[in-house]
Amino acid sequence: MLYIVLVLVLAALGLLVTALITANSLWAWVSIGLSVLAGLILIADWLRRRRRPEPAAEPAKHEAPASSGESLFTEAKASEEAKQTDLLPAAGKLAGPPEPDAETTVVEPVVEPDPGEERTTPEDAELVSGLDVEVVVDDEYPRYHVTKCTWIGGRVTIPINVGEARELGFTPCSRCQPDATLIAAHHDAGSKADS
Repeated sequence: MLYIVLVLVLAALGLLVTALITANSLWAWVSIGLSVLAGLILIADWLRRRRRPEPAAEPAKHEAPASSGESLFTEAKASEEAKQTDLLPAAGKLAGPPEPDAETTVVEPVVEPDPGEERTTPEDAELVSGLDVEVVVDDEYPRYHVTKCTWIGGRVTIPINVGEARELGFTPCSRCQPDATLIAAHHDAGSKADS
């Protein structure tokens, strides 16, 4: 169909050029008639395609592929629509996670909750803030830790001065209790220096 329309449009264009060169209005009217005929053929083809039932999603293997570009386009479009239809849930069913097969093992990640905050007196917090000691932080959680904290595990940490960590709003971890550890280490270092 498209080839017929293309030939009619080219003929109409040729007749229009002829009408302009020869100044004969008959050729112009014939050109308009051919253009209208091409338009009617396009409309008829569009209506015919709308009435046609949906083609099967997969053509039989013994069928030869279509030779025209128009049918290849139609087959590709029908195949794409069939794939999209397969992705949509059937009416009345809610789309949820797929049921695992017997061979499929679903491993859910273990998400450890954020450790609580260590209770520190204001005097101890002030002492810790003045120490020149490095702690580590995980940028996604609001706690700072000693490097041997069990909660850190394999997480990516950032080494930072304890005073700077406190200024940035990080608070001590309740699991490794960095404030108590740092204060004890500070007192031990002070008593060794006195003796």
